[in-house]
Amino acid sequence: MFKRKNTISSAVPLIASVQDIHWSRTHILSLASQIILLIIALFIATNMIINMGERRLQEDWAGQRYSELQTVASLASDKMSFLQFRTQTFANGELLRQYLSSPSDEQKQKLFQSWDSLTKHIPELLGLALYDPQGKLKFATSSNFEGLALPAKLLKGKSTLGGGEIFSSDMAFIPIDGKLEPYIFQLAWLENPDQSINGYLVTYNSVTRLLDTIKPAFFNPNSPLLLLDHQSFLYAGANQSNPLTNMPDTLGASLKQTHPELWQSMAMNNFGQYHSKNSTFVYLKVELTGQNETKREYFFLSYIRHQDIATRFEQWTIVLVVASIFIGLLGVGLIVFRYRYLMERKARHNSIRLSNGLFNTELSYAITNDSGRILGINESAANSLHYQLNTLTDRSLQRVLNLNDDKFDEITNILYEKQGWSGCIGLDDDNHQINIHIHRESLSPSEHYWIVVFNDISELVASRQLAFLNQLLSDGAIATALTDAQGKMISFNHCFDGLMQLHGDNQLDIVSLLGNEISNVWGNILTQVTLQGEWQGQISPFEESRFNKNLKITINGHLSLEGDIEYLIFTVETHVPTPMHSSTMMASKSNMVMRMVDLENHFNNTSENIKFSSSLMVMDINPEGIFNNMGDISQLEKRQQDIESQLLIDLPPSYQLAHLQLGKLVLFLPKTDATHTHLFAIKTLQNLANHQLDEGINIGIAGYLEKQSLEQYLANADVALKRAKQSGDQNICQAYTRTATFDFGNTSML
Repeated sequence: MFKRKNTISSAVPLIASVQDIHWSRTHILSLASQIILLIIALFIATNMIINMGERRLQEDWAGQRYSELQTVASLASDKMSFLQFRTQTFANGELLRQYLSSPSDEQKQKLFQSWDSLTKHIPELLGLALYDPQGKLKFATSSNFEGLALPAKLLKGKSTLGGGEIFSSDMAFIPIDGKLEPYIFQLAWLENPDQSINGYLVTYNSVTRLLDTIKPAFFNPNSPLLLLDHQSFLYAGANQSNPLTNMPDTLGASLKQTHPELWQSMAMNNFGQYHSKNSTFVYLKVELTGQNETKREYFFLSYIRHQDIATRFEQWTIVLVVASIFIGLLGVGLIVFRYRYLMERKARHNSIRLSNGLFNTELSYAITNDSGRILGINESAANSLHYQLNTLTDRSLQRVLNLNDDKFDEITNILYEKQGWSGCIGLDDDNHQINIHIHRESLSPSEHYWIVVFNDISELVASRQLAFLNQLLSDGAIATALTDAQGKMISFNHCFDGLMQLHGDNQLDIVSLLGNEISNVWGNILTQVTLQGEWQGQISPFEESRFNKNLKITINGHLSLEGDIEYLIFTVETHVPTPMHSSTMMASKSNMVMRMVDLENHFNNTSENIKFSSSLMVMDINPEGIFNNMGDISQLEKRQQDIESQLLIDLPPSYQLAHLQLGKLVLFLPKTDATHTHLFAIKTLQNLANHQLDEGINIGIAGYLEKQSLEQYLANADVALKRAKQSGDQNICQAYTRTATFDFGNTSML
């Protein structure tokens, strides 16, 4: 009746002859609909990923290009400042001074030779010219500038500039060797000892050459860099290799006429991005030649085509399309095989039900012939044996269980005699324990089957062993207790029970059990455990305490994934020496550099009385002129770490130190007044001076005003800090501090 066949698959033997699979019209339609939905979903997902990838490349490019524009703008501004310095240097030159004092052909020849050498060795220097006090040209290094006249407003009496100042002009164009060249000129006043005008020295500098000295080192050479004035005229960036159709490509062309939408966006903002249909633009407004009389603003502009970004993403597009096709084929195969598997499993279940419901009594089961060879096994049983399901069919139960011949013969004899056997077998060197029940059933007088039920008890055995080890571990010589985040007792070991004389009572609060010393600093303890994972301290016996010796308390925290405290582990040790301080409790890790959010939480949780007798000290540790460039940020961070380390050494336990920002620290000082805080600030600076860390440090001090938030508190201290920076003879200043020690009724500005 239950003769084995292979009608489903040659790799899956049958248990009963009635087992078979049949493809109905419903199955075919359902399979086709799922395949179509899979293809549509893959098409949509692939298209979305490609579009998102290209958009991400556009954003990355825009961010990188804006950073490059900032660098070029900063260097261009520095370069313009250097040109002014260079013009002043030329004006103070010895040869020019000698010529002005005693004009002669010989002196003029020497001066010409010196200027020619300068124009040859300085790329952006187009030429120099000397004008008399009336603004008439005496001579110039190049004939290109002989027709240029000085603006009338720069002549003596018509301008507020003069003396050692340098005038920088607007950008303009001049033809040089048949080409239009954008330039700026800088004018220096040449004065006699009596401050009368002896003439004017003018230097002419090329804008394009100036940018060419900067762009290759700090800008993508393949990316366009355009310089426009505030009226949208192009001064640099012409002759682009492949310009956009609506972008100006000749010097003097107007962006306002070719691309008015882009210019409107630039005119309304100092920096930003502009996305058109086919390209992305990045622009930055910068003042290159600003003077006291005139504000001159220019725009740096760069762009990239979306087609270029799509070309860069083309390889990834091909990879995504190929991956999508592969996933689609794999998905179609999985759907087909899943349907076939479901149909085979249904047929197998039909065969199993024919076996008088023998498989319906257990979750993990198998059926074998009378010799112990597996005819069918379910997935749960395969997982219990740590085998793949398709590798167990038609294998010997003896080999699967790693039984020797004597043991297997013993089991077989018991089955023949009693029709059943139960036992526990260890697999994988006894680390994997399986409880097995075997029943021998008869389907016909000449045909018998074994019904094998598996129960994986490895976890149960391991859990019992672990529980036993934990019990041995918890009953050690160190008193230990486990509480929740509020300090409510959950469990404790025998040593803790004996030390605190609890007699098994776990309905206590650990905070009240250890006394007011823990209660008063409970909030600080939770904060430190959250930030550092541990808190340590010492307590002494009190009037109603259950202990009579000094105790050392160590509190460790178990945090959730969100960073909140779930459990607290208290470790209590005796024979702790009595502290030398007047307080009976001392936290060894109470001093630390806090975040501003943690300082704000501490400030908000502090009582109004303590706030009222407090001071706030803001310390600026960034010396002027030392850490000015972006490259010096790491040096400033190192200096801040050194100063923090020195502050923490002598910082009183009740004072709180926190980061305000890079280069600024804030200290919250409870129970202080203006005098005490000022003395503490002086002592702090003296300590830093001993370690050569006091250079450029300024301190602002403020007192607490009633119902004041931490933000207002910091604002008052910042007022004092600004005064300290402005003061030339001291670097400590106070604002909004109290007029007398602990006289909190009145406040004043000091």
